[in-house]
Amino acid sequence: MNVQTAIIILLFIAAVFYVGRMIYKSLVAKKGCGTNCKCGVDFSSVEPGKAGK
Repeated sequence: MNVQTAIIILLFIAAVFYVGRMIYKSLVAKKGCGTNCKCGVDFSSVEPGKAGK
């Protein structure tokens, strides 16, 4: 086995791992709320521009 073949095999394995990981993450249920979805959070009492004062 020459160096070029080894590099191609490693790149193929990395690509299969990457695609498999993306598929796995899309199928697994998330534990809770995503970022910035505002589910179950009441922001009505927060005044804009008054942060940190």
